[in-house]
Amino acid sequence: MFDLGWTEIAVIVVVAVVVIGPKDLPGAVRGVAQQIAKIRRWAAEARGTLDEVVREAKLDEVRNQINEIRNFDLKGEMERAVDPTGDLKKTFEDDPLRDTAPPAWTPPPPPKTAADLPDAPAFVPPQTLAPLPPVAPAPPPPTAPSFLPPSTSAPAAFVPPPAVETPPPVAAPASVPSAETRS
Repeated sequence: MFDLGWTEIAVIVVVAVVVIGPKDLPGAVRGVAQQIAKIRRWAAEARGTLDEVVREAKLDEVRNQINEIRNFDLKGEMERAVDPTGDLKKTFEDDPLRDTAPPAWTPPPPPKTAADLPDAPAFVPPQTLAPLPPVAPAPPPPTAPSFLPPSTSAPAAFVPPPAVETPPPVAAPASVPSAETRS
């Protein structure tokens, strides 16, 4: 603590024997030792009290942090971060199918009399038209006779279909001589 060497201790002992005297020296040393022990005890108590206060302060901080974590409102924080004005939440809460305002356009009332009808409608729905008379089936086309002698001409009603020219078959290319046979 004080870093006293042997020579310093010897000087203190000589001064104490001279000042206090050899007869009262053991009682004085005992009293000094008791005072040092009291000071050490008081320092240890003070240190323990300070350590306890520090521990309690840290525990209080930890308790406060734990309570803050327990009471943390994640949903509220997210809502405040994403939608600070509340417009988005209001949009989702409103029913878009519930129509509170009158419609922007209303159809005109239907005409009541024949005089109110226009001269010619632009479009007549199919369900208002009268049914059409049935259409007679078309007669089948004439068939060609199976055989005509070469001296007879073809009947006027029969016109043979035009002849379709088929392209001539493509011949396979002639074999190409290999490099060995060319040289």
